[in-house]
Amino acid sequence: MQTATSPVSARLIGLTCFAMVAFAANSLLCRLALKHTDIDAASFSVVRLVIGALVLWLICALKRPSTPVKGSWVGAVARFIYVFAFSFASLNLDTGTGALLLFGAVQLTMVLYGVCKGERMRLPAIIGLLSALGGLISLLLPGATAPDPYSALIMLISGLAWGGYSLLGKGVSDPLATTAGNFIRSIPLVLIASLGFLGGLRWDPLGLLYAVFSGALASGVGYAVWYSAVRHMASFQAATVQLSVPILAALAGIIFLGESLSLRLVVASVAVLGGVALVLGSKQKR
Repeated sequence: MQTATSPVSARLIGLTCFAMVAFAANSLLCRLALKHTDIDAASFSVVRLVIGALVLWLICALKRPSTPVKGSWVGAVARFIYVFAFSFASLNLDTGTGALLLFGAVQLTMVLYGVCKGERMRLPAIIGLLSALGGLISLLLPGATAPDPYSALIMLISGLAWGGYSLLGKGVSDPLATTAGNFIRSIPLVLIASLGFLGGLRWDPLGLLYAVFSGALASGVGYAVWYSAVRHMASFQAATVQLSVPILAALAGIIFLGESLSLRLVVASVAVLGGVALVLGSKQKR
């Protein structure tokens, strides 16, 4: 049986890579929608969660019609907080600062949880973690302006929720049904939260399309796959591998938004992705 202390299988690596690409796509789609269309953050969040819930429910119904969706209200709250907070924080934070705050919070949440639970990292994993953090900081800190305190706090809350949601996934037996249940339960939460923003709702067609793709593929399917992978990782492994997402998002920006490729990005990508490989390939210290 695959455990957090066993060698990483090809299937686990494949699932992890797919999930990280999906998460990077989420960052790209959110950036496109909120900065290049007229859709508002509340509407984007609602569509993202509703479409994600619908797609996951359909997959469950077609694949295993006799198996009910699972999940929990704790998972739903974490899912809702991450999505809603991320959308609003992205309005007033530049991409580099926002990514640093988000994934720094994810990293801190999951690694500290693992340490508290008795997980210990061997030297290669420690080197990989430091390499990944160093690469991320080298990419994001230079040129980053001081963030708006309110938006920074919201992004940190989003990162804490994402980290908590990933930790919840370590104990699930049915990732697909659990993710579907969490998404479905999050719908009333996001609708209630959006009531305070009724006066500013804007339904931009292109923005809605981005939200649909974000909810259906990058969020719904992406998190179901991530829940399948995270069960077989130590907490520090699951935390560190997510540091690759800002790099992947930056590369997607080069490909799809025409952003320039710099030497700093190349060096940071090697440091982060190489560090992630070291952490994923490491065994947990007893």
